[in-house]
Amino acid sequence: MRDALGRPQTVAVFGGTSEIGRAVTDLLLGWGTARVVLAGRDTAALEEVAEDLRQRHGARVDVVAFEAADRSSHDRAVEEVFAGGDVDLILVAFGVLGDQERDERDPAAAAEVVETNFTAAVSVGVAVAERLRRQGHGTLVALSSVAGERARRSNFVYGASKAGMDAFYQGLGAALAPEGVHVMVVRPGFVKTRMTAGMKPAPLATTPEAVARVVLDGLDRGAGTVWAPPSLRAVMTVLRHLPTPVFRRLPL
Repeated sequence: MRDALGRPQTVAVFGGTSEIGRAVTDLLLGWGTARVVLAGRDTAALEEVAEDLRQRHGARVDVVAFEAADRSSHDRAVEEVFAGGDVDLILVAFGVLGDQERDERDPAAAAEVVETNFTAAVSVGVAVAERLRRQGHGTLVALSSVAGERARRSNFVYGASKAGMDAFYQGLGAALAPEGVHVMVVRPGFVKTRMTAGMKPAPLATTPEAVARVVLDGLDRGAGTVWAPPSLRAVMTVLRHLPTPVFRRLPL
């Protein structure tokens, strides 16, 4: 359950080795979170993250094997995450960037990006939502992307996958609100992580730690959607409404 200040005591991260997920978890442990569950594919890497959190925060940190590509395992992974009791906050933080040049020509590669970022995120979201409904409380945070707000030439396969994921969690938020469950969608811009290593940072590029601060601020406010950095909200409002011929001439 949440503490007297309404802050989550138990947090689970699907994509537990994600740099944004780690940054959010770090801040939450400093915020008063007592227990963390890290779910992901590479259990050895998860154990390293878990041990680091245990050493620095003295928290209970559990690890659950989770494979986004194996949808048949999602129910089991979610059940295991909730096996220790109620979970106050779930962070869906897994995803792949893909390679646009390859993905727009290779059907299997494009499908892999969509299946990871959209299909798997929907599958996990539905399974988690059922558990949160039973609890009658909790918060579900989904890491989307500004790339999903309008398809751009440079990353439209990734952007399409995030657009679908974003729309799903926005709708799930409306469905779960009467059940006492809050959903917040996070739309980061370019984040300096392993996934973007070697790429030229885009304007308003940010860091996992800065995204984490936006997430906690949004949770404190009960926001439904947040942008990281927040100034991207105004930028994307303009880009969404540009005429297509103008939009296509931009170096995006």
